[in-house]
Amino acid sequence: MLSKLVARVRQGYRTAPYPAQNPNLPSLFRGRPVLDPQRCVSGCSQCVDICPTDALRVTTSGPELDLGRCIFCGDCVAACPKGAITFTRDWRLAASSREGLLVTGDSPLRVEALARNLRRLLGRSLRLREVSAGGCSGCDAEVNALGNVVFDSGRFGIDFVASPRHADGILVTGPITANMKTALLKTYEAVAEPKLVIAAGACAISGGIYRDNEEICNGLEGLVPIDLYVPGCPPHPLTILDGLLRLLGRL
Repeated sequence: MLSKLVARVRQGYRTAPYPAQNPNLPSLFRGRPVLDPQRCVSGCSQCVDICPTDALRVTTSGPELDLGRCIFCGDCVAACPKGAITFTRDWRLAASSREGLLVTGDSPLRVEALARNLRRLLGRSLRLREVSAGGCSGCDAEVNALGNVVFDSGRFGIDFVASPRHADGILVTGPITANMKTALLKTYEAVAEPKLVIAAGACAISGGIYRDNEEICNGLEGLVPIDLYVPGCPPHPLTILDGLLRLLGRL
């Protein structure tokens, strides 16, 4: 027992100081991409050709990256001969709309806070039911990390519950496989109005690397209304937490 107490004292305070302080993410972390149309070579499509999820396209005004499809593999960075695409360490990737995930330059993504009356109804708590709809469990692992001592979403009143009838909304991961579609819709229906829907990860947003497979639904689009899009493959816990706090008007 004494050894455990000594170890706990040596560990010290382990909870991340975010949002009071910005996190210091490792150099290998791939966050918000920046596209420089001035460096884009006319007629070049190497980044488009190599992208495994068709997240990139080149328009007349330059390259455009769809974060809803991007899996942050970095192949486009290596393929671009002029360095028109770079990934920063900015963890703030969530957006309120699908169109808001289209990146064309160096602009931050935006999350619009919920209406004041809805925020008043929620108070200082948010209860979510997670639905893992056929994914690889990568996003689920990051969502689970929200409850550990480092990220501790509970200090903001954000918790995950076992029943949709106890929830204010659902957080969905995975591409929505055909055999999970009914379960997802029943879970959504079981949440009392008004309710929120968060799509976490490229699969839940667009189908990700499984897009257009006959056994999946290409994500949540068209199934239920979505209030928050959190891109990534998988999204970092701080990315999810930041999006939720902005949705609640806490940042």
